[in-house]
Amino acid sequence: MPEKTFVMIKPDGMQRGLAPAISQMIVQSGLAISEEKDIYVTREQAERLYSMHRGQAYFEPLVEYLMSGLVKVMRVEGPDAVSVMRGLMGPTNPKDAPPGTIRGDFKFDDPGSKVIKNTVHGSDSAESAARELMIFFEGEQIK
Repeated sequence: MPEKTFVMIKPDGMQRGLAPAISQMIVQSGLAISEEKDIYVTREQAERLYSMHRGQAYFEPLVEYLMSGLVKVMRVEGPDAVSVMRGLMGPTNPKDAPPGTIRGDFKFDDPGSKVIKNTVHGSDSAESAARELMIFFEGEQIK
């Protein structure tokens, strides 16, 4: 049974029209996008997604940023989907991301920002994937 993971193209990626190119990179990596939808993230969803960062100085700016525009949320599946997707995204800070990764290929400078705008979010473990998929694809069984 293929592993499932959660991927989000963040507002900066959507505003720059990168969704088709990012989706193509995901599919070319051998993973499948089994479900996707474009949404505006609610405060409740953003706070649940980043709950582990609550209490940090960047928590509120991160929540605000996630709610600032349209995002694409995706259920991505395949062998070792979490680790394959983490490698495809590259390091959290786009300045450290090599070419060939999403964050490396699509980085841009936003010097006035209070958060790192790194284009995509992806689950960091199978447990996180199950929790994050439930936030954005509510009521669905995650197996």
